[in-house]
Amino acid sequence: MDFALSSQAQEASENMWDFMTSHVFPAESEWQAYLREHGAHTNPPVMEDLKAEAQRRGLWNLFMPKLSGLSNVEYASIAEISGWSPVIAPEAINCQAPDTGNMETLELFATDEQRRQWLEPLLAGEIRSAFAMTEPAVASSDATNIETLITRDGDEYVINGRKWFITGVADERCQVFIVMGKTDTSAETHRQQSMVLVPRDTPGLEIVRHLPIFGYQDQHGHSELVFHDVRVPATNLLATEGDGFLISQARLGPGRIHHAMRAIGMAERALALMVDRARNRVAFGQHLSEFANVQDLIAQSRIEIDQARLHILDAAWKIDQFGAKGARSEISAIKVSAPAMATAVIDRAIEVYGGAGVSDDTPLAYFYAWARVLRIVDGPDAVHRRTIARVEMKKTPRYLG
Repeated sequence: MDFALSSQAQEASENMWDFMTSHVFPAESEWQAYLREHGAHTNPPVMEDLKAEAQRRGLWNLFMPKLSGLSNVEYASIAEISGWSPVIAPEAINCQAPDTGNMETLELFATDEQRRQWLEPLLAGEIRSAFAMTEPAVASSDATNIETLITRDGDEYVINGRKWFITGVADERCQVFIVMGKTDTSAETHRQQSMVLVPRDTPGLEIVRHLPIFGYQDQHGHSELVFHDVRVPATNLLATEGDGFLISQARLGPGRIHHAMRAIGMAERALALMVDRARNRVAFGQHLSEFANVQDLIAQSRIEIDQARLHILDAAWKIDQFGAKGARSEISAIKVSAPAMATAVIDRAIEVYGGAGVSDDTPLAYFYAWARVLRIVDGPDAVHRRTIARVEMKKTPRYLG
């Protein structure tokens, strides 16, 4: 097992750090000011400048091994660096959720025409996309619960249902939705679901509202949608009828590595902020860094970050070696451990910052909200623990003494 970076990956990581310090971090204040003035769901022009610079540097679509030449282990280092500015940096290098998962899905399952119409502009960063699976009326962590109906009518599919917490919809550049629903309710449980591509402007598709997370309105939105007799050509089907559950499982594997490594980046920035605050803040005649309890917060954070990073690299290595299916337990494990670690580290940084930590003067409050949300998106902790336990219980113990 080798986590060493190739010369190409090392160069990309150094390039990414230089991009962050010279362009991304300086853009954060401009980004925030634009959203305050023009609205939470607008698109700050500075993003196009960042994207142009990233492309000039070759920092583009690095999440896809076929295009970047990077393994999952190697891309993990880039994802971690982007997590230091998790709102801006991933989009700047065209490695943002949910588009990465959607591009991987289209790469695996799209027809030539679907690739031309949707994958190519996504890879070029010209449009955005959404993945519409979760529903408010059922426990969507069990994808077989999905109630949205996709009914064949001649040369068309007719879609009826309601979705929510669909990421990216508030951004008008989101031009296509990958929608999961049931095409055959009488089929075997895991063959009832299919996925179809639905353009944003299709009649009958209603964007009801954009849902906040802990009071924050994400720039790209987490939205509630209603599909009322939405008609799309039958050629908009991904793969074949009944493949929806299979596609969903294929889609979520590598993406969970990306989320986990960005959580590492958020935790690293929180720790850096914690250390800076401890060095410079004075209470009771001493710098906070001189208090043993603050030193404990710093030390425990370093221990947990490094543990989580190695855990994720192990999962990434196993994906590289055996595919997502061969690393099923490891993927679930890091999906539990990394966001939990990040939530704990960010909470410690907030404690050291006091009131400033829960304000918008630092990124900590948003980091905390998003780290907690990561324990729900792409499957809640309880579901992943269930997966891990099932894999573990199928193993034959080598020795019971």
